[in-house]
Amino acid sequence: MDYAATILNHLPLTRRNTGLAGLLAKTAYLSRQQLKLISEAHAFSAARHEGQKRHSGDAYITHPVAVAGILADLHLDYPSIAAALLHDVIEDTPTAKDEIAARFGTEIASLVDGVSKLEKLNFTNRSELQVESFRKMMLAMVQDIRVILLKLADRLHNMQTLDSMPAEKQLRIARETLEIYAPIANRLGMNTLKTELEDLGFRYAHPFRYRVLEKAVRRAEGNQRQFVKNIAEKLNQALRAAGIRATVTGRKKHLYSIYRKMETKKRSLGDIADVFGFRVIVDSADECYRVLGVVHQIYKPMPGRFKDYIAIPRINGYQSLHTSLFGPNGIPIEVQIRTTEMARVAETGIAAHWHYKEGSPEVTPPEARAREWLASINEMQSSANSEEFMEHVKVDLFPDAVYVFTPKGEIMRLPRGATCVDFAYAVHTDIGDRCVAAKIDRRLVPLRTPIENGQTVEVITAKTARPNPSWVNFVVTAKARTAIRQYLKNLRQGEAQDLGRRLLDQAMRDAGTPLRKISDERIKGLLAELKLKSADELFRQLGLGERLAPLVAKALLQPASPAATSAAGVPALAGADAATPTPTPIVIAGTEGLVVSYARCCHPIPGDPIMGYLSTGRGVVIHRNTCGNLSEYRKQPNKWITVSWQPGIDREFSAEIRIDVDNRPGVLAEVASRIADAGSNIEQVSIDERHDDSAAMLFSILVRDRKQLAQVIRSIRRMKVVKKLSRTCT
Repeated sequence: MDYAATILNHLPLTRRNTGLAGLLAKTAYLSRQQLKLISEAHAFSAARHEGQKRHSGDAYITHPVAVAGILADLHLDYPSIAAALLHDVIEDTPTAKDEIAARFGTEIASLVDGVSKLEKLNFTNRSELQVESFRKMMLAMVQDIRVILLKLADRLHNMQTLDSMPAEKQLRIARETLEIYAPIANRLGMNTLKTELEDLGFRYAHPFRYRVLEKAVRRAEGNQRQFVKNIAEKLNQALRAAGIRATVTGRKKHLYSIYRKMETKKRSLGDIADVFGFRVIVDSADECYRVLGVVHQIYKPMPGRFKDYIAIPRINGYQSLHTSLFGPNGIPIEVQIRTTEMARVAETGIAAHWHYKEGSPEVTPPEARAREWLASINEMQSSANSEEFMEHVKVDLFPDAVYVFTPKGEIMRLPRGATCVDFAYAVHTDIGDRCVAAKIDRRLVPLRTPIENGQTVEVITAKTARPNPSWVNFVVTAKARTAIRQYLKNLRQGEAQDLGRRLLDQAMRDAGTPLRKISDERIKGLLAELKLKSADELFRQLGLGERLAPLVAKALLQPASPAATSAAGVPALAGADAATPTPTPIVIAGTEGLVVSYARCCHPIPGDPIMGYLSTGRGVVIHRNTCGNLSEYRKQPNKWITVSWQPGIDREFSAEIRIDVDNRPGVLAEVASRIADAGSNIEQVSIDERHDDSAAMLFSILVRDRKQLAQVIRSIRRMKVVKKLSRTCT
């Protein structure tokens, strides 16, 4: 502190009045050399922000000083404090990262760059800028977790001074804080920071609700002060009698948590406000369990309301014992029991790691959990675009977890609502990719079954198994969703290449020359004209409908020219003679995967006369020849391809039938029973029209081919209640 005073005495009055004195007092835990560097960072920042004002009218330097002060309260290291002072100079002044690196070192420069937004000139809209800037910050956080601590402190001070912003901007920033930054603070175990961010976000996102709730809670606390004091004294007496040295305090209610409980549990303010909270702090984990026994002797515990977060910490590393009791007159009491160290870690979370920097290599529970989370972020970022990445991070930010066991007795944490597939991917990506079934407590269950606390989950795999596209609809973890999408993306690329090769070969045969007879030189020449890297890329584009096979075939069969390039590259320039009058059909086997789809307008099934339409980005869409939409497609003849069914297809297809029936009780069940008796499953049913005496029902059913569909139709037509039955087609 003496050295801090020496620094201040040599500063001009203008710099002393910018908050440096208070900051140096807060950072007295640092060395002389480190304090000197912080003073230099302050001088550099003040000079670069000279003349700049905040919306409040204050000099801009007050903001970085306040951010540095928040980090100093957490006892972060000197590079973090210096980076906080400099965190806006890259973004808001003509200062480059290299200049900061040359002056203060690459470590500080990297921290500053990690929280700087990307250049707006690179993006078409604000939303794209925000998403990509967030992605940049999160990936910088993977490299150095201090980046997010700096950003959280920056966001906290911005929220503390949000009054000066327009109402519209207040609302946007408050929502972003509640959706992203408060959950991040929670995920990192930083309860103090999270609580303040949530209450400030609540205040600006829902100002009327905030004022009403604040007033009601203040009134309730005033009335209950003596009640809380009496319970605390009774707990203290019992603990002293048991020989346990402890500190008992009444917990202050957190406004946003009260609001969320009212919202999610559909309870009134009175129900929430009448729950009294107490915290008991002791010296060791052993004493925590002894305290639990004492409080259970004084007040009866509520069944099923005890949680042991010491033995099984929360996903953010939080440790404590929680119990709910029947207090005086049956009033609920919540008690949290933890050690002094657990209490400190619970408040500062990952920031507690820096308390250990000097002299001890110990890793705190929040740091261990944070490292696991960062590893998952690093894994998902490589296979997702910016919006998907943002979605994944949001999903991972809510730590309400279930704890389940592997068959070997290991504990695994998963988000609430996680399924057996999520569990499989949590064990290992390869296990998730190859899972075919699951057992919960030794009973076979569907893979989509949600997992509950305390269950033992076993995954059954097969070497030949592959991820099912439908899994994306029910998995809840970012790791599972990312792995499935990545697999399907790669699968689609492979399927598209295979289909594209078949389409081009068909088009070449229709033109009289098989693809195998085209020289490698001619193919390379066309690839150069089309600016493609490989034949596989050309096949992929053909399979996805991004290029048309007849036009590429035509270009291959004529000398290289600008015209050929234009024709092959732009479907709109299709010629009328791109195919012969008797084209060779592409055979549809029903196993083409994601690049061949079946039109929902006409529901083609094996046995139907069909045609294929090349749809950009979707590959080939199969239609029935009687489909009403074909009149529109006939305007683009080069996008048609001739297709036929492969004999003996072994899979089910969707068909849709409309049934007009007498409107009477039980008729839907009767029709459904007939469909089931004919060996078909119902995908979906809806009532199209309903009158007093009649109703029209639409059934989407699964059948193997036209023969099975005919059996279903014959079975239903024999019913007396059926007036009319037809297969739908647009």
